[in-house]
Formats: sequence, C-alpha cells, structure tokens
Amino acid sequence: MSLRTSIQRRVTSVLTSAKTRDLRRRTLEGARKIGGSPHRVHYFHQVDDPYSHLASQLLEPLVERYDIELHTHLVGPPPDSAAPEREKLVAWSRVDAERVAEGRGGLSFQDPGNQPSPDLVARATRILASTSSSRAFAALAPRVGEAMWDDDIEALGGMARDQSGAPNNVADAIGRGDALRAKCHHYLGAIFHYAGENYWGVDRLSHLERRLIHLGASRQVSAPLLAPRYDVSDERIDAGRLGLTLEVFVSLRSPYSYISMPRAFDLATRAGIAMKLRPVLPMVMRGLPVPASKRMYITLDTKREADAVGMPFGRICDPVGKPVERGFSLYPFAVSKGRAGDYLLSFCRAVFAEGIDAGTDEGLRHIVEAAGLSWNDAARNRDIDGWRPELEANREDMMAMGLWGVPSFRLSGAGASDFCVWGQDRIWMVEDEIRRRVDTAPS
Repeated sequence: MSLRTSIQRRVTSVLTSAKTRDLRRRTLEGARKIGGSPHRVHYFHQVDDPYSHLASQLLEPLVERYDIELHTHLVGPPPDSAAPEREKLVAWSRVDAERVAEGRGGLSFQDPGNQPSPDLVARATRILASTSSSRAFAALAPRVGEAMWDDDIEALGGMARDQSGAPNNVADAIGRGDALRAKCHHYLGAIFHYAGENYWGVDRLSHLERRLIHLGASRQVSAPLLAPRYDVSDERIDAGRLGLTLEVFVSLRSPYSYISMPRAFDLATRAGIAMKLRPVLPMVMRGLPVPASKRMYITLDTKREADAVGMPFGRICDPVGKPVERGFSLYPFAVSKGRAGDYLLSFCRAVFAEGIDAGTDEGLRHIVEAAGLSWNDAARNRDIDGWRPELEANREDMMAMGLWGVPSFRLSGAGASDFCVWGQDRIWMVEDEIRRRVDTAPS
C-alpha cells in the first residue's frame, strides 16, 4: 500500500469515526453553553425546489417541537459543479418529491409536469424576501410554495399585499444565503444546518431531531419524530407470480451503492422476484464533476446512514481509476460463477469499510475470496477490457430512465409501466410499489 493510500485511509477513518463526531459535538455544545446561545438551526430555502417546498412544511412544527432558534435563508440553485445534469435533476426532483409526499403522509406536493414560470418564481421570492422574521418565513413559505406550484397568481398577489414591510433586495438576500450555505459546506436547497453538520430535507431531518433530543432540546420527548427515517421492512411479499424484475444500477466507487446493495438484494429475495445487476462506471470516470464539498457531505452522510442500517463504513481507500477498472475486469468472471452480487458487495465493503487497496493483487485477492470465489481462477481474468460494452449499455439505459446517478432501481414486468427510483433512501418506494402491484393484480 502506498503512503498516500495509507494516509487517505487514516484521514477518512478519523473523519467518519463516532469518537471524532462526538468530540466535535461536545466541543460545540460546550461553547454554546458557555456563550449562553440558543440551539440555532439554519435552514436554506430554494424557492423553485420541490424538496424545499416539502421541508418548508415542517418548519413551524420543528420550532414548536424543539427549543431552537430558527434562521431562514433564501438560496439559488446549486452550482453547475454540483449539478452536472441539471435538467434531469430538476425534472426528477418534481417526480420524486411527489412520491415522498404521498408515501410519508402529512406533506403535499403535486408535480405539475414543469417548473413554475420565472415570473411566478420571482413573485414568490420577493414575498419571502420581505418577511419580517424567520418565524414569519416559516409560516408563509408553505403557502407561497403551494400557490407558486399551483400557478395561482391571485393567491401570490394577496400574500404580497399582506407583507407590510418594504421588500428586501432579492439578489442581495440570495447572495447572502448562498455565501452562508457555502460557508456551511453545502450546495443544495432544503438544507438544515446545526452546529457544524448538514441535514438534507425531510429525508435526513430525523438525524437532526435525534441530535436535538439527545441535547435535551425537545419539548415532547415521548412524541414520534416529525420526519422519521423511512426504509424497507423485513416482511415477505408474495410477488413471485407477477413476473417482476428489479434492476439495480450501482457503481464500485459509490458509497451509497455500497449501503444499498444488501437491502436491495434482500428485497428481491423477500418478494420472490428476479434481480438483475446493472453496474456503471463512477460519475467522475464518466466526465461528471464531484466538487470537494459534495464529496465530504456524501462521505459523512453515508456514515450516519450506514450506522442506521448497521453497516460498517469509514475506512476508505478510494478506488477511482485503475482499481475500479481492475475490479470490473473480474465482474464477468463473478457473473459466470453466479456470485455477481457477492462480488460487487465484497469490493465495496473492502474499499469503504476495510481500507483495502483494490488496485493491488493482494487487495483484489481479498475481495475475490471474501465473495466466495477462487483467486486462482479469477486471476486468469484480471485486466481484461471485455466488461466495458456492458457497463456503457447500462449507463445508456439509466440515462434513458431520466437518471444519471447511482444507486438507481427499476422495477419492470407484470404488464405495467416501469417504476424507477434513485437513491439508497428510496428502496422503500420500490417495496411499496411491489406491494401495490400485488394488491391490484388479478387473483
């Protein structure tokens, strides 16, 4: 193992360790108490972002439930470096947000099939920029968002007249929000920031809630979380007769792919449906940038999500480049032995949890044997490029689905249209869709 690899593994181990996190939290909490400061939560709102609209619906309940001082900020869209497929991201956000609202209950969003007009966005932004306080923003933002997404100019006009204060300079307000968001090391809308950590939208709000409860900041300790973490169940589903197939799009450099695979594999087994693996090259090896702030957030976010599902994570040896290529050179061999899923999971566990250099023969041997395969047989298939056409075909299919990142999932069969989702935190949607198809299928 090279010195650089050894240092990288050590640094990521420290960054993602529970000891480091707890020490950082204790230090910041101590400073807060010494200074007599409240629990300050910053929220960053992008007006035309569906996820921000969902998050805004929990702002008032959050302030009522927890002893926090809420600070709201308007922000613009993420920079190009953090949104390499912006048109796909914008379109998918609407579809996904509607599903989140339907699945969670208590939230509302309906995809109108297009973004609100620039005039509507400008009107909505001016209204929110004119609010007198963050508490007023929390009360008004859901109403403004609903009117904007419903194309209700009259409702927006009424809310604009209700704002007694002179409008702030919108560009300045967004500029300040963008600058603070960058200082907080993030890039998206719907972000909650508290004491050095970021939480994206309703999907990660449970992590913030649990942290506030631990600090004694909850006014209703025994009450259920406002936004509990959603995941798959452990129940069997009698879907075998439907002829369904679950396609799983993953990458060997994606930590989210790593923590999604066991649950996706288990879902297919529990439901009695076929599973088809569709590996693709990592984004950066496909020419899509991943800025430092995004990489850091993904790493820390994966750690807490991995903890939630009981998976080891943090001793990282980044496999980008040659290690990924060497790993995929053995993928056809693993497929031929019926161990494709075991092999991909073994590779990801090695590079994301065990700090193993997959670019070395020693590292590859560990991965192969941990997957239940023979190294002597596998070694004869090293560094052969025959895998590239299959991965390119998988990428093209994924892009045709309107998606560009992993893990992504497609459920097909039973004479119904394909159901596609993106994200390790969306596997529960696949399970819900399987159940829906079972319930609606003829006896």
